[in-house]
Amino acid sequence: MSLDLLLAERDIARALIRMARAMDARDWPGLLAELTEDATGELGTGPLASPAEIVALIRRYLDPCGPTQHLLGNLLVEVDGNEATSRCYVSDMHLGPPGKEHVTFATLGDYHDRWRRVDGQWKLCHRTKLNRAHVGSFEVFGG
Repeated sequence: MSLDLLLAERDIARALIRMARAMDARDWPGLLAELTEDATGELGTGPLASPAEIVALIRRYLDPCGPTQHLLGNLLVEVDGNEATSRCYVSDMHLGPPGKEHVTFATLGDYHDRWRRVDGQWKLCHRTKLNRAHVGSFEVFGG
């Protein structure tokens, strides 16, 4: 295994962590910084055609709820030049907003991502989230 491959895998793993932390911190500019200008997604509600649509959907869920934590694991990365794919598990916990802290919602999912190296940085160009299961109440999201 080459040093370039190891560095690419490390950089992609760190980008995934920055994205998860940005969602939990509600750092929307930070999340946007990890996406290519033409990023697309499918997070379980239909196709998303731009970085703005991706962030808007995530905000629709996270802005109304209380604290969240997105934990990632079992990461696999495949690099081919300036393009890469990754898959990793995501376990995300959502707590209710003030006054509804007892309400929770959690999912078990799998991120299937495509990456592109842009000006030396790995950026997400497509994310598909496969939701395997969920527990709790959608009331967490203001419903």
